[in-house]
Amino acid sequence: MELFPIGLVESELKDRDGAPKQGDEGAPDAWLHFTDAVVEGLEGIAVGDELLILTWLDRAARDVLRVVPRNDVTRGEQGVFNTRSPDRPNPIGLHRVTVLEVAEARLRVRNLEALDGTPIVDVKPLLRSIEER
Repeated sequence: MELFPIGLVESELKDRDGAPKQGDEGAPDAWLHFTDAVVEGLEGIAVGDELLILTWLDRAARDVLRVVPRNDVTRGEQGVFNTRSPDRPNPIGLHRVTVLEVAEARLRVRNLEALDGTPIVDVKPLLRSIEER
């Protein structure tokens, strides 16, 4: 399996302690910077579009299989695959964002809780109803 970054996140979020657990919990606007090799693939993305951004959570622990969701001990420990914890064997981040600005090889987005410098793995449009596809 071969995976390579297609860009990087630029965000005010510098460390995990200062980041919201999910993008809709107060994440600042962020920029997605794409490599020249993939810029052509951004064609058709417009302001207002909702996208799914896949990232590689490069600062995550990869040996975690059990977590306490949201550090809420009343919920007890659970398997990591039943949570959105960034710490997991393959730390792929999944982020639903809204495009605020399109500027050549960059997209400014809302609701991205990824840290500054996080590698971007892929971008996909949010699926609409069958009639709209």
